[in-house]
Amino acid sequence: MPDPVPKPSVLFVCVHNAGRSQMAAAFLTHLGRGRVTVRSAGSAPAGAVNPAVVEAMAEAGVDISAEIPKVLTTEAVRTSDVVITMGCGDACPVFPGKKYLDWALDDPAGQGIEAVRPIRDEIEARVRGLLAALAPEDA
Repeated sequence: MPDPVPKPSVLFVCVHNAGRSQMAAAFLTHLGRGRVTVRSAGSAPAGAVNPAVVEAMAEAGVDISAEIPKVLTTEAVRTSDVVITMGCGDACPVFPGKKYLDWALDDPAGQGIEAVRPIRDEIEARVRGLLAALAPEDA
């Protein structure tokens, strides 16, 4: 029997897709357990995910070591219900009917693990709130 309610889809966008958006996407994928379609991208993707971010996520029990920064595409925005930006400003195309949120978060770029942990924890808290609103477990 097909799902009566389509899965919500979320796109996380930051400049390099090497830190904040990767953490947010990993947490939503991990916590959502298939209830949400998750993507992340960057307006100017880095060559690799920030090693301190990979380490911080591993401490939280989420392995993102195989993730690769991806370029932001118009199609990714068009096919998402919710677009959450994190410091990429106007680089994200805007389409009618989409929900846009901007999460003001410190950038983990160039930071050590001690600075990344509180950013990770804030992202996890925000993702838990987003998940509760988008795809409650009892829905």
